[in-house]
Amino acid sequence: MGGALTTASLASVVPAERGPHRGNGGILLGLILPLGLALGWEILVDLGWADGRLLPTPSTIVATLSDLARNGDLGSHVLATLQRVALGFLFGVTAGTLLGAISGYWTLARRLLDPTLQALRNIPSIAWVPLFILWFGIFETSKVILIAVGVFFPIYLSLGAAILGVDRKLVEVGRVLRFSDREMITRILLPATLPSYIVALRSGLGLGWMFVVAAEFMGAEQGLGFLLVDGQQTGRPAVILASIVAFALLGKVTDSLLATLSARFLRWQDSFKPAE
Repeated sequence: MGGALTTASLASVVPAERGPHRGNGGILLGLILPLGLALGWEILVDLGWADGRLLPTPSTIVATLSDLARNGDLGSHVLATLQRVALGFLFGVTAGTLLGAISGYWTLARRLLDPTLQALRNIPSIAWVPLFILWFGIFETSKVILIAVGVFFPIYLSLGAAILGVDRKLVEVGRVLRFSDREMITRILLPATLPSYIVALRSGLGLGWMFVVAAEFMGAEQGLGFLLVDGQQTGRPAVILASIVAFALLGKVTDSLLATLSARFLRWQDSFKPAE
């Protein structure tokens, strides 16, 4: 056919897909920027060109983390924070998935729920703290609920919007096959929205790590947020930065684990591969 772009001709024009980045190569490339900044600051302080008192050098932060790990404080704080984030993430994902699916599928439910939830979504996390303390006390319940609130909204918003954006032809196929509402959601809508849903999970997890800091302001006696506040109250910037580094590392590790686990569910995608 004159000028028609067939699969064969396309294959002759488009280069073969390159393999994914090597795991070690990708990790090393991603370390260039943080290690370069850390080394630069270390050199500036060693040369006396900068003051490392309020912004300690990376070697001081590493030594602080090592001391906390050696006396057992770091492990107990990390475990306490991980437990709160895990529980809050579980409850937030469950509620966000349920209400997001209902709101995206039923127009009446969306008109009833969405205005209120969209208004609540814009309330700063710290504004919930005094209310949750009054309702649930200063113990674990209030902390986990606050984290769940942070996780809930990106899941709800992304899933509802993704369902509304599903190809109408897929829905019509389900109606032709006389799927029930439950089958329509579980067999057509949720699989079609899976890529957006996984991105929402990662976004919700990131917000969970942010909200845990506010949660641990509520009378916590353990946790990285408590360690951060303790460093501020005792005037120890190295402890503050050590807590921030621990948050960053834990957040990155958990996000990478979630991305790796979810990648197996997206193998069917024939997605665009950016140039290397």
